[in-house]
Amino acid sequence: MTIARLIRRGIQPAEALIPALFFIIVISLTAFSVGPDARLLARIGPGMLWVAALLASLLPVGTLIEQDVRNGTVDQLRIGGLSLEAIMAARILSHWLGFGPALLAAALLSMGLIGAPVSLLLILAVGSIGLAAVGVIAAALISGARGGAAIAGILALPLTLPILIFGSGNAVRLVAAASLFLTALAPFAAAAALRIRER
Repeated sequence: MTIARLIRRGIQPAEALIPALFFIIVISLTAFSVGPDARLLARIGPGMLWVAALLASLLPVGTLIEQDVRNGTVDQLRIGGLSLEAIMAARILSHWLGFGPALLAAALLSMGLIGAPVSLLLILAVGSIGLAAVGVIAAALISGARGGAAIAGILALPLTLPILIFGSGNAVRLVAAASLFLTALAPFAAAAALRIRER
């Protein structure tokens, strides 16, 4: 097992459709419940997109790391000389590749419903990397815990607040800074969580 194979395993086209469909459903239901008020939709649209993106990114968190721990993939990579931090960094990349592109395509299709500017797509692309990093941290924290997937959102929400707040305000530089910080932090935080589990 190599890092490249671990990344490829995380990219499952069929599974990537589930977060994308979930995203479209959340946006559609919210838009229809708000009604045809274009000004109101334009005002709450960016926030709706970010909340839907966060929820969609958390869908696979329950099996994101736990499956690799149980089937011995993580142990094989560590025996091969890779650090837990490197493995977690690869998991962040595979997680984003598994849901990010499909999510952005779904966002592009959904923007017409709420009148959001297409420029928001760039900010969402940058911020979604941070969401993937937070997802890996949450997955490591709940690894081995019974019913852990149910509390993943509670663990992830405080970490994602900067991205959600800055993203809703279309502050691309602040979103990029928050996303970069989370992406740099995540491999070490996730590795530390897995080491605590081993004790």
